[in-house]
Amino acid sequence: MIAGIIANPASGKDIRRLVAHATVFDNQEKANLIRRILLGLQAAGVQTVWFMPDYFGFYERALDAFSGENQLSMEIKLLPMQCKANQEDSQLAAAKMVELGVRCLVTLGGDGTNRVVSKGAGVVPIMPVSTGTNNVFSVMVEGTIAGLAAGLVATGAVEEEYSLIRTKKLIIYINGKAVDIALIDAVVLAEQFIGCRAIWDMGKIRQIVATCGEPFHIGIAAIVGALHPIDMRESKGINLIIESGGQRQYPAQSSSIQVNAAVGPGLIRSVPVRSYELMSLGQKVVVRHVPCVIAVDGEREIIVGPEDCVEIELVQTGPLVVDVKSTLKRAAEKGLFINR
Repeated sequence: MIAGIIANPASGKDIRRLVAHATVFDNQEKANLIRRILLGLQAAGVQTVWFMPDYFGFYERALDAFSGENQLSMEIKLLPMQCKANQEDSQLAAAKMVELGVRCLVTLGGDGTNRVVSKGAGVVPIMPVSTGTNNVFSVMVEGTIAGLAAGLVATGAVEEEYSLIRTKKLIIYINGKAVDIALIDAVVLAEQFIGCRAIWDMGKIRQIVATCGEPFHIGIAAIVGALHPIDMRESKGINLIIESGGQRQYPAQSSSIQVNAAVGPGLIRSVPVRSYELMSLGQKVVVRHVPCVIAVDGEREIIVGPEDCVEIELVQTGPLVVDVKSTLKRAAEKGLFINR
């Protein structure tokens, strides 16, 4: 009955606070959120919680509130690892927690955070709590409820068929070798530098490959959602070719499909889609524009040279994710919230 918490102190603070109207998710509020998650985990019967160390010190700050008669009954431990203050911390922490027997990982961050956590998590379920900007994989959920749902999964109180969703992912290949993954989207940009990582200039986009997208999403997934909505549970994806020039503030007459979407907080743009195709599981599509940079789940990560051959594959082997509503509903049906 062990759970883990991986909190990213850098989430919710990227360049979109300058180029759009995104809000800052303060680290002190994240500490408050962690306290509520801990109380939810404890109420569900979790006995031990492992924390990833970080430069802000979420472990110490969260536990400051629990002293004297408010002391937690669970054992809270700080993971023994060196903190590098980059995304490698999250992947390493997830892998170490799996080795220590953690049964559910609670993450605080955006889609980028969950992408790297999933690399280390393996078959251990993730409860992704949104503290990022353009979040599709991670969800907006109250901390107490997130902790309670994660705890019911960690203790095995609710069966997997009611509590977990098997997600999709994209595998990016360069010259036949798998180099990285994306949980939501891989975006081909007509440039060759990483820079600030976040995507905010639609004019640079040449191709979008996505696992899902809904009209109520924000960011790249909103383009998919406005054109052809795909649910995270559906066994298909989509490949979009974007017209060179990439964005207009107002619709224009052309042979492309003008898709109006909320590509960022307060940023509604018309994106010209030249063509698109639905993808089936196991299908690979070729990246048509090289050289380029490929952004995975909202962050520029992969530099592609002019001679490289790049393919992107849609597979059903993404991480297991806690379905909060279904988990709690099943717990209620089993009478787990009733003292007998």
